[in-house]
Order: sequence, then C-alpha cells, then structure tokens
Amino acid sequence: YNLDQVFARLEENGVCSREDLYAAAANAEFSYAFLEGVETGDPYRLEGFLFPDTYYFYQGMQASSAINKFLSNLHYRITDEMWQKAQAMNLTLKQVITVASLIEREAANDAERATIASVIYNRLNIGMPLQLDSTVVYAIRETGETTMSTELIQATDSPYNTYLYQGLPPGPICNPGHASLYAASHPEDNNYYYYVAMPDGSHLFASSYEEHERNIEASNQAQAQGA
Repeated sequence: YNLDQVFARLEENGVCSREDLYAAAANAEFSYAFLEGVETGDPYRLEGFLFPDTYYFYQGMQASSAINKFLSNLHYRITDEMWQKAQAMNLTLKQVITVASLIEREAANDAERATIASVIYNRLNIGMPLQLDSTVVYAIRETGETTMSTELIQATDSPYNTYLYQGLPPGPICNPGHASLYAASHPEDNNYYYYVAMPDGSHLFASSYEEHERNIEASNQAQAQGA
C-alpha cells in the first residue's frame, strides 16, 4: 500500500477521516530519528514510513495517534545494523527506505529482493537511469493507470519518472515491509544491470544488454505459450 491506500482503508473502517489523516501527516510532530530533517507541510513526507503490519485501532481515534502506530512499529523494526549499512553505503535512511519501496513493488518473491536491490544500486553507481515502471505508476496514481506505454512514460514529466530523471525518485513509492527493508540494506553482490518479468511474476536477470535481449525473447515466448 502507498499512503493514499492506507488512509483510505483507515477511513473505510471508521478509524478517522482521510481529511484528518492528511492534515496530521502533513503537520503533526513525530519524534523519530528516521524523520530527522523531514520538514512538515506535506503529508507525503510520511510515504514509506507507514510500516505494513496487522494493527488494532479504535474507531474515531485521533488521526495523529493512528499514524503514530505505524511509525512506532517502524522505529522498532529498524535495527542498528540497518543504520550502519546505510551509512556504509553513503545513503540516508530515507534513501534506503526509498530503495526498499522500489523492491517492494518490483519483487515477486523474497528470493529476488536482494538481487533486485543489487540491480538498483548497480545502476545508481554508474549513473544509469533506473527505468522502473513502478515509479511512473506512482507518479500518475491518481489516474489509476497501471499499464505503461512508451507514449505515457514520455508524457509523464515527474521527478518520480525514473525513465526521464536519473537517480532515485524524491522519496518512497509505497510503504515497504521488513523483507524489502532488509534487502535494501543487504543487497546481493553481483554485476546485474537488467531484469525482465516472466509470466509468473519472477524475473530473469542479466549483466549485459545482449543477454537482456535474450531474456526478453524468453519472456515473450513464455507469455505466448501461456496464452
């Protein structure tokens, strides 16, 4: 879930209104180390920090208290080792959480998370655009569109569009779980720069574009056989 989806679910279940949730997310003060330097005024400053889990809420509770449940859970999930890994990679924790959110949206299973993390970091390290559809989906989330085309990608002028803008997006694109947070701080050591999805959601990884083209053909063949 992204922040919008979390708030919609809370309102649907009578916890508090989305209006109050957005106001609290934008302006309430939350004292957590991972929010240091995150300025108030924009509710999406908390995107990525609403840790996904099973929660119990009171109906009609204060919006800031409801949000604090998510933040408090994340606080206890972030280990000293994750902080140290982020520092060792010369990244802020928000950047690691941003990478974790990309992994959350891109990975089909736990076995792939650390591999996808390595592709993201490998691309960042050589200045190669990430080119992830999931970031464009986030940029245009209000439209509900999830099928990307070259025309749509080119027409979406957003800092979240990792086809048009190099580097990480400005912030997380969803709220990642522990497995993705761990993978983002413990990437696999490999030389992969490409991956393509198979019909079952898993991915084929490649170190060169030539190998990637072969994987694309294998993916297309598998899809044709499945159809």
